Amino acid sequence: MCGIAGMVGRRGEIIDAADIHRMCQTIIHRGPDDEGIVTRGAAGLGMRRLSIIDVAGGRQPIHNEDHTVWTVFNGEIYNFPELRSELEARGHNFYTHSDTEAIVHLYEEMGAECVTKLRGMFAIALWDETRQRLLLARDRLGKKPLHYAPNKGGILFGSEIKAILSVAPELAETSSEGLLQYFYFGYVPDPLTAFRQIQKLPPGHILEFTDGKISLRQYWDVPAYGTFQPKSEEECLEMLEDKLGEAVRIRLMSEVPLGALLSGGVDSSIVVALMARESSRAVKTYSIGFVEDKFNESHYARMVAERFGTDHHEMVVDPNIEETIAYLTSMLEEPFGDSSMLPTYYVCRMARQGVTVALSGDGGDEMFAGYDRYEVALNRKRFDRVPGWLGDFYREQLHHRLPSALWGRNLAWNATLGARDRYLDSITFLPARERERSLFSKDFLAAANPMPDPLHAFRDYYDHTPGNPDDLSRLLYLDTKTYLAGDILTKVDRMSMATSLEVRVPLLDQEFVEWAASLPIEWKYRGPVRKYLLKKLAERLGIPAAVLHRPKQGFQLPLEKWMRGALKGRLLDILTEPRTLQRGYLRPAAVRTLVDEHLRGRRDRSGVLWKLLILEWWHRNYLESGRVQLPPPQIRFGETAVPAHSAARPIHVSEFVASTAERSDQT
Repeated sequence: MCGIAGMVGRRGEIIDAADIHRMCQTIIHRGPDDEGIVTRGAAGLGMRRLSIIDVAGGRQPIHNEDHTVWTVFNGEIYNFPELRSELEARGHNFYTHSDTEAIVHLYEEMGAECVTKLRGMFAIALWDETRQRLLLARDRLGKKPLHYAPNKGGILFGSEIKAILSVAPELAETSSEGLLQYFYFGYVPDPLTAFRQIQKLPPGHILEFTDGKISLRQYWDVPAYGTFQPKSEEECLEMLEDKLGEAVRIRLMSEVPLGALLSGGVDSSIVVALMARESSRAVKTYSIGFVEDKFNESHYARMVAERFGTDHHEMVVDPNIEETIAYLTSMLEEPFGDSSMLPTYYVCRMARQGVTVALSGDGGDEMFAGYDRYEVALNRKRFDRVPGWLGDFYREQLHHRLPSALWGRNLAWNATLGARDRYLDSITFLPARERERSLFSKDFLAAANPMPDPLHAFRDYYDHTPGNPDDLSRLLYLDTKTYLAGDILTKVDRMSMATSLEVRVPLLDQEFVEWAASLPIEWKYRGPVRKYLLKKLAERLGIPAAVLHRPKQGFQLPLEKWMRGALKGRLLDILTEPRTLQRGYLRPAAVRTLVDEHLRGRRDRSGVLWKLLILEWWHRNYLESGRVQLPPPQIRFGETAVPAHSAARPIHVSEFVASTAERSDQT
């Protein structure tokens, strides 16, 4: 695991290693153990390494036998032992025991198609000196990030945008289209970023750069939905257990301490159960909780930990989060409005004190229809009876004239749409060109109107779901292509890498995903039971019933309460400061109304206010800092913050932060 960066210039140009070093310095947090750089004429590759496999000998960049192919790579290739055996049989000589070296030799055999043989998570940059060709590739589902920017006839790339901006600060021009999409979704979907000239390489895509030209193509997609019908539930369960068990087993490969992030939900509990079955010693598990019981899942995590005899660690989070927000928004190159990034950061930071690698349960909701919003979408099919002319009249003539605090105002808008657009409306927060025009300034709307429709790609995914899908499978595909990559996996990568922790995701193993997609929807959603088959497996594995049969909570923060209490004066006041209101995105009166409605308890506006708050803090802590912010000094993780036994005392986050800060001061 590491962070990668580099550049290719014009033919005949000589790349300076100092520039690659400067790029690497911005991503030390992704790889605190080592730095590797190679320059070969017009190409320069760099990496920061978090040593996990072949700790002693796997230093990157890695080359082939005659030093004509070089690569830097972020991720893990779980089938590299098999690939190595096959490649050695074909005459290739290996000089390391790392998974990275399989990439260069596989490239010699297959060219760019080599990525189709890789099972794992990856962002790859490979320089072919003979052909003067750069290959960039990103894993199938987007677990690892990769950004690029054409620049002066060449190309820059990096795991994070800050690496690119460190050598090309002139590219720090914000993208109005990217920010428009942030208002819609709370994140910036690929291929856009918050910067006009920088793009994300989409998941499952390859980029080739030769002679100043970029060629981009897709090499993988989720296969057709609902094509495989098991003979019985028992057969289906056995296949699920076998395939997911293998996905977990191959992710236990590590030369450093390994554990699991345990939320107390179905997915992470299954992962821990399968880890415990494969491990000869107690699995280290990590979870967090909140003082507010409504948002606290830690007691469920404790049940699972006790059932499987794990070495369990807990931490209690309180709303003293200003310093964390300031730190994270100074690191994140884009506004990112998912408030669960905070608990994710805390649990990763705690886990990193004891392990270097952790498995998580992410992906189960998209694969097995776990989100509440799927049930809502199915229930709202009754709105199909609303006449089209009535819906058009309401949206065009009535909606924007009604008070924003009026109950049912947005539901009425949603009810007048067709099934596809009804779902898209339900997953947007501030659709500036549709439902929420009254919140935005005239200038911003005038700029937004000619932009491409932010919902176009989403509609396209829904309309072109592979196979002959049912309505719910269309939603699973849509969310896999958008929300999973743009929000969930982005959050997990950024928050774990901020703490130098590698997170592996068994439920998103490519072979498991392909099998899960092939199942008919009744194995995933058997109304009203979501994740039907996963829950059956959980019962078979012995996960406590109390964990399985309860409402879904997710990694939520008690924002509504915090923003009417502890955060009321300290953070919400920022939204009505002249400095904020003069950005030009929003109408000042509309922002004041949102804040007032929330503080008076008329409406829960916490989700929208949080996203606006993050946007403003991103402006202040990242854009207006005068330079790209480097991460703070790395905390030494040699000590443990909690007792190392399953009955661990829950510790308060303020106690944890104080203890780690004290150790940081001593280093």
